[in-house]
Amino acid sequence: MSTTETAIASAEAHSAHNYHPLPVVVASAEGAWMTDVEGRRYLDMLAGYSALNFGHGNRRLIEAAKAQLDRVTLTSRAFHHDRFADFCTQLAELCGMEMVLPMNTGAEAVETAVKTARKWGYRVKGVPDGMAKIIVASNNFHGRTTTIISFSTDQEARTDFGPYTPGFEIVPYGDLTALRAAMTDNTVAVLMEPIQGEAGVLVPPPGYLPRVRELTRERDVLFIADEIQSGLGRTGRTFACEHEGVVPDMYVLGKALGGGVVPVSAVVSSAAVLGVYRPGEHGSTFGGNPLACAVALEVIAMLRTGEFQQRAAELGDHLHQALGLLVGGGAVETVRGRGLWAGIDIAPGHGTGREISEKLMDRRVLVKDTHGSTIRIAPPLVISKEDLDWGLEQLREVLRG
Repeated sequence: MSTTETAIASAEAHSAHNYHPLPVVVASAEGAWMTDVEGRRYLDMLAGYSALNFGHGNRRLIEAAKAQLDRVTLTSRAFHHDRFADFCTQLAELCGMEMVLPMNTGAEAVETAVKTARKWGYRVKGVPDGMAKIIVASNNFHGRTTTIISFSTDQEARTDFGPYTPGFEIVPYGDLTALRAAMTDNTVAVLMEPIQGEAGVLVPPPGYLPRVRELTRERDVLFIADEIQSGLGRTGRTFACEHEGVVPDMYVLGKALGGGVVPVSAVVSSAAVLGVYRPGEHGSTFGGNPLACAVALEVIAMLRTGEFQQRAAELGDHLHQALGLLVGGGAVETVRGRGLWAGIDIAPGHGTGREISEKLMDRRVLVKDTHGSTIRIAPPLVISKEDLDWGLEQLREVLRG
């Protein structure tokens, strides 16, 4: 067997089959390119689901991590460390908020947001104990913990994992009438992705997010924006909510916050919301550790320049113009997205999303399918226009195929 086949066979034999990766084994990467164990180079058009917004091996992030590795990597929150205050202060400023609660993974941050909204509902809004309700959108993806899958409509994520956590109501994404009807005096939050990533990069109807913001203010309900995939430059703005002039009560962040180097996530909100916590009520041994803070501080500094947001906006316009030309040619039904982020629905008879992804892999381009007939494109924001065009040409060739 080849080196690739040997590695895949070993992984299949000794790891749980909770993923179905493409049959490529990556050994190194730089910028927007990855190299496999056979020495073949691939253009990365997924960027770790937006965790690698700044590219593989970004020197600023790697140097920040190396410098911190020589100092201290973990103290736990039993003690203060010298990177923590700067991280919280600067992330709060980037978000236009006041306080930060750091965690590690995106799912942990969503769980933290759920707990925060409930505690705020009981302590501030006055909801009777045990009665708090959170409204979410259908086709959402917020993670895969037992609580989070309890409000998922993805049966693949839910089946065989019950009993499910109560306290959530699901409404159609983009349907303001349904959202309004679902609200009661016990509603404490609306939790929503401003652009639904795993669902296929679904952008809500124009004006929807501002009306959600107005409605939540009217009803004294927190608006929680899950910007784990959409935030930190991906859509051409620091946050996807900015495209519609919306400021939520709470941001949920992850993925790109750790620069593809270490897992970093956070809930960012006002003092009135995050101030409900008292010592011992929530925490994480690794949350806000020195290494994570050092890398995230460099991410924040890079975002402050606006360079990456502008690059995503300009290359995103180019990407969507090119993809738009594919619609109506028979192979592509719909293209959606914003910035350097797109969902492409493949027409029936032209292959499944998995089949298209495999054909692109054969042409040295890596993307990922979702929901059967959709592929997603989300290259690192550092990708060159020339490399982006080359990747798009491979897609055109596959679709002609």
